[in-house]
Amino acid sequence: MNKKICVIGLGYIGLPTASLLANRGYKVHGVDVVKTTVDTINLGEIHIVEPELDTFVKSAVNSGNLKASLTPCKADIFILAVPTPFHDGFIPNIDYILSATKSIVPYIEDNNIIILESTSPVGTTNKIEEVFKKDGIDTSKIFIAHCPERVLPGQIMRELVENDRIVGGITLEATQKTVEFYNTFVSGEVLSTDARTAEMAKLTENSFRDTNIAFANELSILCDKFDIDVWELIKLTNRHPRVNILQPSAGVGGHCIAVDPWFIVHAGGEDAKIIRTAREVNSYKTEWAIEKIKNEALVFEKENGRKAKIACMGLAFKPNIDDLRESPALYITKKLIAEGLDILAVEPNIEKFKDFEIIDYKKALEDADIVTFLVAHKEFKGLNIKTNLDFCGVLK
Repeated sequence: MNKKICVIGLGYIGLPTASLLANRGYKVHGVDVVKTTVDTINLGEIHIVEPELDTFVKSAVNSGNLKASLTPCKADIFILAVPTPFHDGFIPNIDYILSATKSIVPYIEDNNIIILESTSPVGTTNKIEEVFKKDGIDTSKIFIAHCPERVLPGQIMRELVENDRIVGGITLEATQKTVEFYNTFVSGEVLSTDARTAEMAKLTENSFRDTNIAFANELSILCDKFDIDVWELIKLTNRHPRVNILQPSAGVGGHCIAVDPWFIVHAGGEDAKIIRTAREVNSYKTEWAIEKIKNEALVFEKENGRKAKIACMGLAFKPNIDDLRESPALYITKKLIAEGLDILAVEPNIEKFKDFEIIDYKKALEDADIVTFLVAHKEFKGLNIKTNLDFCGVLK
């Protein structure tokens, strides 16, 4: 296999993709703006927690097929895998994508394939083409497409291969050539469409999930009001053959589900009623959890004459990973600390954190007066602890 691939962004999607391709025989040049990230990868090590990723990266680097750098290089295929956050007011921010595009302009040649994997607002792939045109590149001689990542953190290495993929090119030929590339390493079906539909498909997938989680979270708030065990209720209700209620949580986090629906709301305005409401319900659930914890702390202080030590169990946005992006658990912990509560922050997947000390979960359980479970990490399952502050059902 003689094609060279340049992957821009070596984070939660870029690094797994780069290491997978390198292990499939491609020569991969990975690019990141953080020098420590580049140095770590070139040692065959990883800077993020993801099952099996360490093995893939070590093998890829040792084979000579994966090298990391601060700058791009000439390649046959360019993959952009950079963040797409939002500005204040939930306005999409594609600055990282535009910056990544500009960084590869000097290296673009005829017949190159340029693939945007970052989850993006509708029309972003066309903006990449506009950047190239402004810099004098004849875009009729290159192939630009969008292929959104659709993996679940904790299962990325498997799902990169097994999941179906959606490819939408700026042109039919761009779609065809990009589909051919993904078919070299994806065992799932690679589906063809246009760029705008591919962009909207990813946003729709995550908005659908967000809406269903919002139903569960609203249900949990109502059950608290009605003095009903929501976990038992859901288990019973899901015995209906056509009902599948998801699990409540302290909110919704991660770079996808907590962000992508706002891309639709921003563009869709008043027509995005359900999607907007779901986002608001899930955001409210996080604030609701904060108030529940604060009320519990007030009761303890009145009864004991001192402030309670509160263990916040879990900081990541989902179980068994170290990813803190848009994490409601991290938001809750920071908010409680800022309001002067005595917090013992627990995250088994992180050793150190810049803003506060991370406490071993066993030590936290010994010292805490109030234990609140925010993330259902495997370390917390089966613990024999009485608490009415289990927001993730880990004790059920």
